[in-house]
Amino acid sequence: MTDGTEDTTHGLSARDEAVLAVERRPWPGPGAKERAIRERLGISPTRYYQLLNALLDDPRALAHDPVTVNRLRRVRDARRARR
Repeated sequence: MTDGTEDTTHGLSARDEAVLAVERRPWPGPGAKERAIRERLGISPTRYYQLLNALLDDPRALAHDPVTVNRLRRVRDARRARR
């Protein structure tokens, strides 16, 4: 997934890496994460989650941050199983 920004070592764009960085850290309460998404990334939370979901299926994202990607895959799979 690329948005035309410079690729980094694993082939992810800077924005893709920033999305994973937001997911990597803990958030203190409701609204803080959404505010950070708007301020740091300049996109809506809806767009952020669309990008994040696509990253979870991207092998480059897994190579870049396997702990975060695998954790989020488990969460996504558990949600799907409950439906």
